[in-house]
Amino acid sequence: MSYIVVCPLASIAETAVRHGAKEMVSLIAEKQDFHRPGVIRAERHLKLAMNDIGFAGTGGLIAPSEAHVAQLIDFVRDWDQAAPLVVHCWMGVSRSPAAAVIAILALNPQEDDFELARRLRKAAPHATPNTRLIEIGDRMLQREGRLIAAIKSIGRGAETDGRASFSIDSAG
Repeated sequence: MSYIVVCPLASIAETAVRHGAKEMVSLIAEKQDFHRPGVIRAERHLKLAMNDIGFAGTGGLIAPSEAHVAQLIDFVRDWDQAAPLVVHCWMGVSRSPAAAVIAILALNPQEDDFELARRLRKAAPHATPNTRLIEIGDRMLQREGRLIAAIKSIGRGAETDGRASFSIDSAG
């Protein structure tokens, strides 16, 4: 069974090697500089330049958009699932957990949103998925508000030092 590993930027290389990942999604500020781990092929590394904000129009920052979510959905639907997928943002708390949930639903539209949210909370007590990404994902995946309600139902995550990683099965 394939799975998604969510981690902070600081541990992408170690995480990719330890899990044998060959593909990665980076949700990181546009000017954030980092090196792609050598085990990840450039053509299977999706970089989504965005800030961790909940609404557009915040001076000079890039809000998550439909274009970002569409790229994410296309990328994960092309993932062969032969090896885990690494998804990361700066701290692994907001953007990347939201992207992981969207990815799982893109791959498994029959998945129950509330069960997925409970699995997320169990795997990642610290996760507080980015609300804008969740809202866009809900709309684009035609979840009819279920994803939004499910993520709201688990509430804000616990405080963290930004070093926590977690894995979640890509199919329930």
